[in-house]
Amino acid sequence: MKLKGRVWVFGDNIDTDTIFPARVFTEPDHVKIKACMESIRPGWSSMVNPGDILIAGRNFGIGSSRPASLILKMVGISAVAAESIFGVFLRNSINYGLPALECPGVSKMFREGDVALIDLESYTVENTATGSRVACRRLPAIAVEILRSGGLINYLRRRGCI
Repeated sequence: MKLKGRVWVFGDNIDTDTIFPARVFTEPDHVKIKACMESIRPGWSSMVNPGDILIAGRNFGIGSSRPASLILKMVGISAVAAESIFGVFLRNSINYGLPALECPGVSKMFREGDVALIDLESYTVENTATGSRVACRRLPAIAVEILRSGGLINYLRRRGCI
């Protein structure tokens, strides 16, 4: 599974309230999408194109267990690569079918607007302009199967569990 997309770069300690603010939790989807990252980058969600990739620093997705990864998918983000990812966010990402990879050194490789190539077979992220590449931590095989299925619900449906 390979993903290629334009990069959006964020720093360290991006929490789930920044990604998906509590104040919009019960609002319609279009309001949730507009609020994504609004507190640190107003208007960001309207600039994202389907397939774009989010690159971040340490502690991405820290905070609550709210479905912030689902909102990123709804915005159009196809994958997240970060220095480190909070465990609950990582698990939610897999469940929603959003590839999220921990890749030490990745945040220093990209400038906003670069193009990233994420290879889930070799567990690498590459900057297509510079050719620089970094290895990512491997996900368990079951997590990759869930991602390939498009998320946990699809995975369970394909197996006849629901």
